[in-house]
Amino acid sequence: MTSEPSAMTSEPPAAPRPVRTWAVEDLPALDFDPLLLELLHEEPVSRIRLPFSAENEAWLVTRYDDVRLVTSDPRFSRTALLDHQVTKMTGHMVASKAALNYADPPYHTQLRKAVTKAFTGQSTKRLRPLAQATADRLLDAMEAAGRPADLMRHLHGPLPMSVVCDLLGIPEEDRAELASWPDLILSSGPGPEGSKAAKAQIHAYITRLLAQRAAEPSDDLAGVLAESLAEGHVDADEAVSLAMAILISGAHAVRNNSANMVYLLLTRPDLAKRLRAEPELLPQAVDELLRWIPHRNGVGLPRIALADVEVGGQLIRAGEAVYASYLAANRDPAVFADPHTVDFDRTGTGHVSFGHGPHHCMGAMLTRMESEVIVSTLLARYPELRLAGRPEDVPFQSKGLIRGPRELYVTW
Repeated sequence: MTSEPSAMTSEPPAAPRPVRTWAVEDLPALDFDPLLLELLHEEPVSRIRLPFSAENEAWLVTRYDDVRLVTSDPRFSRTALLDHQVTKMTGHMVASKAALNYADPPYHTQLRKAVTKAFTGQSTKRLRPLAQATADRLLDAMEAAGRPADLMRHLHGPLPMSVVCDLLGIPEEDRAELASWPDLILSSGPGPEGSKAAKAQIHAYITRLLAQRAAEPSDDLAGVLAESLAEGHVDADEAVSLAMAILISGAHAVRNNSANMVYLLLTRPDLAKRLRAEPELLPQAVDELLRWIPHRNGVGLPRIALADVEVGGQLIRAGEAVYASYLAANRDPAVFADPHTVDFDRTGTGHVSFGHGPHHCMGAMLTRMESEVIVSTLLARYPELRLAGRPEDVPFQSKGLIRGPRELYVTW
């Protein structure tokens, strides 16, 4: 005789989540990472191991609402990262420990305040004619050099570096020296030694620049930082770290993302044709390109849960690391209709390409402005602009944290 199971019988414990090993290998051109898509649709709160410190697992959230929660809720901390070993993308620390990247409010708020004066709409307005003049000058030189021409060398590389140097107040004669350092730092390829040497060189240069501004005040970003330093709002390490972060990310990220935009427009002539016919669409189009383009490999820095928090129906325990994928959030079908289509008429909910919460990118306005200058100038100046070879032959960077073409040869 068998007895009926008791109503008091407890449910068996849920099986632990399987851990995904995410190799984060180079992907062709602007292909979206298939693992991110799979997780977004099938397991939006998942367990992962990245290439370095793979013995330490982490959570990864991919849905728009979950990404916004993790990146804005004070129960998830960047500062706590400094005391934890986490699975990660690179074998070296890209940002300084004194940097904004590892700060939480209210300290983070204090650091940002030291530089926000240099990132106002008025500042962007002041820099736009300088960016336009630089673009025109660079393209004049490109034409003089003849066809075909590498846009990475002639435009996408030098223009963002020039803009960030204008922002910081770095004189013309020093700019060539700085040009290669951001790439060495923001790469998983050259390894810690090359990254460390480049960071040391930039650190020494910025230290000298801030000392010069202390003696000769100005209203550029170096002057704003020197003033904050003199008034005791930031210390020397913090001031240098802030300047370095802006120089490195501003030059490197805009170079690659603007080049991705142009690559897409040259491989989608229907999109370029529409922008030429309706130039007033440009700001909206640039925003849509920022949403759609997978501008980085893998994920950025994680956060550490300071308490037990439920995210997307999954309990994340205090002390566990959580990564948030802005790329996946930008393709969430619950938020963006037909998310894998580039739609210049798209309106409504904003993308999270510049982050969310306290760590939302300060340079968002500046980045949009530079991308608008680059795209509008190329489309207007070269009605017949096209790739000099086949789209599949354009070489993209290998092992970079930020994705983008290594070369972009065009003719016109």
